[in-house]
Amino acid sequence: MRRIRPALAVLMLATLPVAGAAQAREMPQATTAAAAARKANVVILATGGTIAGAGADASNSATYQAAKVPVDKLIAAVPSLGELANVRGEQVFQIASESFTNAQLVQLGKRVSALLKQDDVDGVVITHGTDTLEETSLFLDLVVRSDKPIVVVGSMRPSTAISADGALNLVDAVATAASPAARGKGVLVTMNDEIQAGRDVTKRVNIKPSAFFSQWGPLGMVVEGKTYWFRAPVKRHGTSSEFDIDAIETLPEVAIVYGSGNMSPTAYTAAVQAGAKAIVHAGTGNGSVAGYLVDTLKDLRAKGTPIIRSSRVGDGFVLRNAEQPDDTYDWVVAHDLNPQKAKILAAVALTKTSDTKELQRIFWEY
Repeated sequence: MRRIRPALAVLMLATLPVAGAAQAREMPQATTAAAAARKANVVILATGGTIAGAGADASNSATYQAAKVPVDKLIAAVPSLGELANVRGEQVFQIASESFTNAQLVQLGKRVSALLKQDDVDGVVITHGTDTLEETSLFLDLVVRSDKPIVVVGSMRPSTAISADGALNLVDAVATAASPAARGKGVLVTMNDEIQAGRDVTKRVNIKPSAFFSQWGPLGMVVEGKTYWFRAPVKRHGTSSEFDIDAIETLPEVAIVYGSGNMSPTAYTAAVQAGAKAIVHAGTGNGSVAGYLVDTLKDLRAKGTPIIRSSRVGDGFVLRNAEQPDDTYDWVVAHDLNPQKAKILAAVALTKTSDTKELQRIFWEY
């Protein structure tokens, strides 16, 4: 091996800092420009909820006012979002999510659809209250015909609380919306470090950050801004859906009647008289219907109202022709969708058909 002369070695060492400094002056601009060119463009649509809430004191994690912080302040409060994507925000609504109406669902769906048709939008994040987050997630999953990522996110604690979860949830949502791996996986929900399928996930707890679960498990996780995937949804959604928000102007009313012991048949008849176009029976166990209610539901079906058997039980699914002879009564089963999700799918399906065989097919496929 050739030895370097001492004088030459000194010369080489002396020149290294100078070269390094020159490169340091040139590299940041090129690196920044290249990084910006590679970043996804993500739009955050804000609708209110706890993630935009504020409490009177930092100790208030469950007592607060929802929908107080506008989207620009939400984004400004998390500077690291800019490292994940080129982010901009729009304030669509500023409400607590229990106040969402069908008209607002349609309005939100149309805005998401319009944005995802733009070449300069790679994904959409929707900040949302947790109370009806699962319904909105399923609705968008059914009607927005795009493979681009749609991520719905909320928080269980307001931003003013100690250990508020909203900022990290929002980081995870933007990271997921910016990830090419999220394309085609339907509407996603990022809560508590997990990536859940919007079709499956449901709120099970009302006072913990770990509030959202799916009986089929999460699709993946987000750790330090990187997504990790473990499974993909198989139910129809997005571009494979037969429903299109651009063709939907209104949603029909669908009523849920909650099953329990010693029920009154008037709850069902009153719902139809008030304008419900279908009834979701949130039955006990396997969507069970009390014997003294059967004639009422058969009569409503005979007069044209679809009857959909769901279950108030958290997990499992309703079996057709078990507990009740659904074929004989011309009833529909909701499969694994809980009552609130069954209501959303029924409303969307009724924009196309009221035929019970078609409705049952839709519940199997979606």
